[in-house]
Amino acid sequence: MEYNASTQNFELSGLSLVDLAKEYGTPLFVYDSATIIKQYKRLTGAIKVKHLKLNYACKALTNVNILRLMKDLGAGIDAVSYQEILLALHAGFLPNEIIYTPNSVGVEELEAAIKLGVKINIDNIEMLEYMGHHHADTAFCLRVNPHIMAGGNRKISVGHIDSKFGISIHQMPLVERLVSTLNINIEGVHMHTGSDILDVDVFLHAADILFDVARRFKDLKYIDFGSGFKVKYKPHDFETDIEAFGTEMSKRFNEFCTEVGKDLTLMFEPGKFLVSESGYFLARTNVIKQTTSTVFAGIDTGFNHLIRPMFYDSYHEIVNVSNPTGKPKIYTVVGYICETDTFGWNRKINQITEGDILCFRNAGAYCFSMASNYNSRYRPAEVLIHEGKAYLIRQRESFEDLIKNQVDAPVEGWLKEAINT
Repeated sequence: MEYNASTQNFELSGLSLVDLAKEYGTPLFVYDSATIIKQYKRLTGAIKVKHLKLNYACKALTNVNILRLMKDLGAGIDAVSYQEILLALHAGFLPNEIIYTPNSVGVEELEAAIKLGVKINIDNIEMLEYMGHHHADTAFCLRVNPHIMAGGNRKISVGHIDSKFGISIHQMPLVERLVSTLNINIEGVHMHTGSDILDVDVFLHAADILFDVARRFKDLKYIDFGSGFKVKYKPHDFETDIEAFGTEMSKRFNEFCTEVGKDLTLMFEPGKFLVSESGYFLARTNVIKQTTSTVFAGIDTGFNHLIRPMFYDSYHEIVNVSNPTGKPKIYTVVGYICETDTFGWNRKINQITEGDILCFRNAGAYCFSMASNYNSRYRPAEVLIHEGKAYLIRQRESFEDLIKNQVDAPVEGWLKEAINT
């Protein structure tokens, strides 16, 4: 998003954000394909290994048009549910281009995924033993918990000792016994320590742990180091130094391949890194409310559409794109949900008046995908900007969407009868 002084508009690939809000209505998610492509090429350009595969963590944003863009770039898919597998297949991915990493799912979902032919990432000892008894002819990947506290906060740290994710590194002797006894084919090892990791050394320390695990399995084809790279949330924010990471990780991985005498595939599963900065969330100001100490800007959305600030205490820069040259003032931006849904306390934003369009940056990852119909509100539309043109990629919901899966009870007057009984 850039300010065009000649038109006095905030623009995305030459298109005015205010005009997009007028054309498609608000609230509105807008994604810029150029940013996704840039991030993908930045990561692939930083890693210098013989075989590299990025599997897009599609839970970040599952619109099928985004999935198809990822496929065109050469990515695979990291899926965490059976439904995400189906979306990926619908978008054109082949089963062997999808790695399924479930957590706390039932046997029925695992069996359904196996029937589809996708790669399976085993998350616990019980699942490993089950697979050994029932699918000895199938190759699997192991998700390892390295016992490292990493990530922006505890809610997005998933590799620490008390995490529900992965098989503890201290259980590797048991894993080896099961693999040997049940003749389980382990084709990959995997880890994911958390999100918003800034310190490159944390990745490299975890990598050394995973290399130690990988040495235990002689039939490996790939090692998956997850993701968790931090992106910028503020103009002068810090981010993971991908280039420095790529240099050191490439060196260590190539040395490991030489050590074991095999050209393994190096995998990552970026989600937020690829799509976060591509997304912009537009909302219209409904009311300016002055209290004794606070000026609230109330907008036509809430945590039903963008829950990350309330859920993770995440920061989204907020810009008044209707008044790019206005005098900055201090506002607390809130939503219309009948709960406390504050997007930002005491933010310096150019003067806001009713009807102004506010833009939230970094709205590409875990925003629409976490949206709900709470308060019976409709979920927003989505628009993709590609090569200077805007494409509607999801229609705004309607009342029919709210009730289409609700079923009327078959007995006429049954509620009245129950009340009168």
